[in-house]
Amino acid sequence: MIKRIKHSLEYLIEKSFQKKTSEKEEKLLNDFALSEYQNSKWDDLAMGSSEQASVNIFEGIQLRIDKKNTFHLYLKYVAAASIVFLIGLGFLYKPSTSTKKQLVFTSSSLPKSIQLSDGSKVYLAANSRLDYPAQFDEEERKVSLRKGNAFFEIAKDKKHPFIISSGGIKTKVVGTSFHIQLSKSKCEVIVVTGRVNVTAKGQSVDLVPNEMASFMAQKLTKQLADASLLVNWYANDVTLNQATLQQVITVLQYKYGVKFEYSDEAVLATPVTVFIEKGASLKSVLQQINYINNLKFNVYGEIVKVN
Repeated sequence: MIKRIKHSLEYLIEKSFQKKTSEKEEKLLNDFALSEYQNSKWDDLAMGSSEQASVNIFEGIQLRIDKKNTFHLYLKYVAAASIVFLIGLGFLYKPSTSTKKQLVFTSSSLPKSIQLSDGSKVYLAANSRLDYPAQFDEEERKVSLRKGNAFFEIAKDKKHPFIISSGGIKTKVVGTSFHIQLSKSKCEVIVVTGRVNVTAKGQSVDLVPNEMASFMAQKLTKQLADASLLVNWYANDVTLNQATLQQVITVLQYKYGVKFEYSDEAVLATPVTVFIEKGASLKSVLQQINYINNLKFNVYGEIVKVN
């Protein structure tokens, strides 16, 4: 049907240029183009200036026919409606580039969450940043984790893979849940559900639940993930029962975007039971650990020292 319409339109336009159209055919062209013009919608953000696009189309038509005739009335409408109609038929005009509206989502001292236009949910750790488009309207759904850590729950869509850029790696999924932890020295991807593909510097690994990838010093590796990391501790309350202080610290680093420093590594083996409420502050969690285990923590911005 579309091919037939395209052929008929081209035939009538060419016939009109040769001044061989009848009065009825000329009216048909005018009425058709006017209808397309009135029903068309123009997205200035994605398509640029409609006036400039019309000029470009006029120039393209001029080159095509190699004449300097005065344009018929219907050509004005065809140019104005070209994005809606002519691209659908596959000829005359296609923008070479498009500018997508990008948004920035950040968190400060506490984790925050956001739902994207496709229904995917992202839980940002404290002190983190995510760049994302206002709408996903391309073959791939692309976002960027610019800073910090996040947990992703991706809406399934096999036709439109979801891709997260973070540091030097790209994580590609179609519908799954996983953590991404980004720091200056490394980036880690930890899969909770589904399948994930991670690529970096020509290297690639596929991950399934309970597996993680780590990209550090230009090398991408795969290994089993710590069981304490296989939950969404941004959105839920978490109890770590008789976990090591190392495991607790790992969760706290990811959730609150801080770094722990300690002078004695032996303290990391200390057994700790701690309840981390969803909206709890870092200070309250540290006070809980200190009360139970008599460990002292001093917070200096994004650095926590263990004594």
